[in-house]
Amino acid sequence: MTGRSAPAVLPPSLRGWLGLMAALASLLVVTLGIRYADDSRPGPVDTRISTVVDGVTPPWRHVALALDFLGEPVGAVTAVLATVTGCLLLRRPRAAVLVVAGTGAAVGTATLLKSLVGRTIHDGNLSYPSGHTAFLTSLALAAALLVTDRLRLGRTAGASLVLGAALVAGAAMGWAQVALGAHYPTDVLGGWCTALALTPATAWLVDRTADRMTDRMTDRPDHRTADRSTGGTTDRTVEAGRGERR
Repeated sequence: MTGRSAPAVLPPSLRGWLGLMAALASLLVVTLGIRYADDSRPGPVDTRISTVVDGVTPPWRHVALALDFLGEPVGAVTAVLATVTGCLLLRRPRAAVLVVAGTGAAVGTATLLKSLVGRTIHDGNLSYPSGHTAFLTSLALAAALLVTDRLRLGRTAGASLVLGAALVAGAAMGWAQVALGAHYPTDVLGGWCTALALTPATAWLVDRTADRMTDRMTDRPDHRTADRSTGGTTDRTVEAGRGERR
C-alpha cells in the first residue's frame, strides 16, 4: 500500500516542459562559461547593454540597491524565511523544502562556477555567473510553483506563470547588478539560466524523496498488521488441532 502525504511541488503537467527548459538552460550556462573563461573584459553584447543601463542615478539607484540587498546574506535569509513561513502556513512542506534547497543549490552552483570559469570584473572579482540573479530567480520559481499548485492551474497557465515569474525576477535583479556595475549582462544571463536549470531538478528530487519516505511509513503499519493477522490465524489453528486430539 502506498500514499501521498502532500501534493507534489512539481506539477506533473509541467514536468516535461520544465525538464526541457532546464536542459536548454544548462547548455547555455556551459556555453557562456566556456566563452568567457578567464576573461576580464566585457563582450560586444555586454558593452551595448551596459552603455544603456550602467550608472543609474537616484531614485532608480536606490531601487537597484534595494534589489541588490535581497541577494546579500541578510536579505537572502530574510526572504527565504518569509517564503518558507508562507509555505508552512499554507500547509505545503514540500514547497518550503524547495525554497531552501532550490535557492541553496542555485547559489552554491553559481559560487562553484565562478571559481571554475574565472571571469573577473573590477579588480579581479569573480563574476560569472551572477549569484544574486540565480538566487532571486530560484526563489521566484519556487513561489510560482506553489501558486500553480494552490490555484490548480493547467499546463498553459502554469507554464506562463512560472516563466513569467522567472523573467520578472531575473530581469529585475539582472538590471540592478548591471546598473550597479557588479556584473556584466552575460553574467546575469548565466545566473538566470543556472536557476532555470537547477530549480526544477531540485523540485523533482524533493518530490521523489518525499514520496519514498511516505511509502516507507505507510508500508510499515501494513506489515505489522499482516504479521499480527497471520499470527492470530496460526494460533487459532493450533488451538483447534489440540481440541480435536483431545
